[in-house]
Amino acid sequence: MTALNPAPSAFRADLRFERLLDGFEPSFAFEPVGPLPEGEFVDRLRRIRREATVAGYDVILIHADSIGSYKVSNSYLRYVCDWAREGVLVVPTDDDKPLTLFSIFSSSVLLPPAGEPVLVEDIWQVGTWGRETYNRPGKTVDKVVEAIGDFLQREGFSVAQIGLIGDATSKPYWDGLKAHLPKSGFADCSSIIDRMQKIRSPREQAVVRAAAQLADIGIEAAYHVIRPGVTDHEIYAAFTYAQMARGGETGDGYQIGINRFGTHCGKPYGHVVRNGDLINLYISAVIYQGYTAQIARMIAVGDITDKQEEVLEMCVEGVEKAAALVRPGTLVSDVANASFEPYIERGYLTSADSRTMPYNWVSEDDGQPRLVPRKHVPDEDWERQGRKLMHVYPATLGPHNPNVGHSVSMQKFQNYNIQSNNHDLLEEGMTFVLHAQWLEPEVAGCNVGDCYLVTADGAENLSCHTPLAPHRVKAD
Repeated sequence: MTALNPAPSAFRADLRFERLLDGFEPSFAFEPVGPLPEGEFVDRLRRIRREATVAGYDVILIHADSIGSYKVSNSYLRYVCDWAREGVLVVPTDDDKPLTLFSIFSSSVLLPPAGEPVLVEDIWQVGTWGRETYNRPGKTVDKVVEAIGDFLQREGFSVAQIGLIGDATSKPYWDGLKAHLPKSGFADCSSIIDRMQKIRSPREQAVVRAAAQLADIGIEAAYHVIRPGVTDHEIYAAFTYAQMARGGETGDGYQIGINRFGTHCGKPYGHVVRNGDLINLYISAVIYQGYTAQIARMIAVGDITDKQEEVLEMCVEGVEKAAALVRPGTLVSDVANASFEPYIERGYLTSADSRTMPYNWVSEDDGQPRLVPRKHVPDEDWERQGRKLMHVYPATLGPHNPNVGHSVSMQKFQNYNIQSNNHDLLEEGMTFVLHAQWLEPEVAGCNVGDCYLVTADGAENLSCHTPLAPHRVKAD
């Protein structure tokens, strides 16, 4: 049987796949830190219970749901008891009462040791329900609600003030419990943990630092394999292998943008590296022990245009100007505004105001949707697979977002942004990414950034092992 869309023999790389990383060694030694100690979770629980007491809650329920591919909808459970899967955690406000976890109500489960929650006394397995998959009549949500409601009644919480921590996926559970316990009061209190996320403890700082080291090692591995003729799949795989082999939790937390114009926020699709390509490694999340680090790097292959060189220089300077201001007591808005000074000086922007700034995904000025230009954009690697690129992305020029970065934490927690309207003061223990971006469709693009920790007297660049400046690859 003939394969569909066979690749030319010049691009068959089967025999080289496992050899591309031959001879690769990182320029520095990775420093693993291991899981957070139990004492860290004890302190978190103490703070949560204190806030619950002040707010008048008798018990707090914390929920995360499965969203497929062994991922969960938020990190609340992992933050409180290091449980990385779905479930509902019952946290009585009284410190003499134990934590109870209601799980496992999905087939997407973890098993010990990685699946053992901290500080939890009992785990109740609710099970999965449904006629098609399990041939058991009923709905899992209803069974979970019934189990938790009956438990709360047995524990004396049938008439109680109940705090709720979760997200949009939690609504069916909360609605069911409100019907099950009609005499109880319910109130969202997710802000308790959200506030705790702003400042990283010393041990958390070490974990984020390790995540940034993994990202740097992955980038060095990508640099090792990038050369004309190599595909974006191979670059992505090299990065993934290098960081996951040392403890990274996932290979799906980053993007690779690659074409002649510097497009970022992409996934590999079979592009073959050629002279004149601009490659963006947008490491939006390397996860280590539940915490993420984010950095971004650019690679120029062979000859690029003067305009592209100017954009690369502008963005690197933007990060450097912002980073120079990072220290306790600095206004976040001052850091953001400094990053856009090189844009304004070169005439790319007229203001650092995030409300009026153009950016890649902005609507029209009147708020109406913006039409993405329809045009055939030649791409031989995509067309070799039988498809065509028929729109110009993005629809307009500008930075990717009207900010220069955001907080770095666990996945799905609400970010604070580094932009002109954030007038909070930087505090010791904050971790965030500073990434300067610009993309002009079919002309030039750049996305470079580092991960920073605010220290007692300044800042630490956690992604210091790979230079911010673009990496250069010869194309003979």
